[in-house]
Amino acid sequence: MTRVLVVDDDFMVARIHQGFVERVPGFTVVGAVHTGAAAIEAVGRLRPDLVLLDIYLPDISGLEVLQRLRREAGAVDVIAITAARDAATIKNALHGGVAHYIIKPFAFDTLQERLERYAQAVARLRETPAAVQADVDRFFGGSGDSAPVLPKGLSTATADLVVTVLRDSDTDLSAAECAARAGLSRVSTRRYLEHLVQTGKAQVRLRYGGAGRPEHRYLWRG
Repeated sequence: MTRVLVVDDDFMVARIHQGFVERVPGFTVVGAVHTGAAAIEAVGRLRPDLVLLDIYLPDISGLEVLQRLRREAGAVDVIAITAARDAATIKNALHGGVAHYIIKPFAFDTLQERLERYAQAVARLRETPAAVQADVDRFFGGSGDSAPVLPKGLSTATADLVVTVLRDSDTDLSAAECAARAGLSRVSTRRYLEHLVQTGKAQVRLRYGGAGRPEHRYLWRG
């Protein structure tokens, strides 16, 4: 069984998330806490395998909790579950090593899929002395056994970051503007934006100015 600690400042939300986890075979909740300090203490005391971590906590940020868990707890895995949708928070969570990032509100099926994917990846890595690319893809959010959704060289985590920046923008963005907000390189961001256009998630507009090539502007379509 994968032992899970639920961390959320709202008692009712924590209870709902606990119920979701208990419905997924192979997972059990060992505790639910509502502050950052309690989360750090509970991880040390209960030794969970996985923490479902809210970002907005009443005492310290979930991002700070994440940093302290990395220093003090080491091996515990974390899935961020939060209403925070800004690019900076998502980027910091990714840098902190979260296994997944789930934006509230969400349905049971969303959490179930993430937990099952996580469990399959961990099990495969435990059984395999040397991982193959499919194992790595599965752990980092790829499809593993099936064809990847993203083109080669693009990652799910970075794609989610670009999507968040574009979706939350009040106006269209150039690749350079999107890259600046996401903290990525312009060249890399342009690849993700072009993929979103190709899949119908975004549209591109041409802005004609002075001499030279027109500027490509990207707008989220969803």
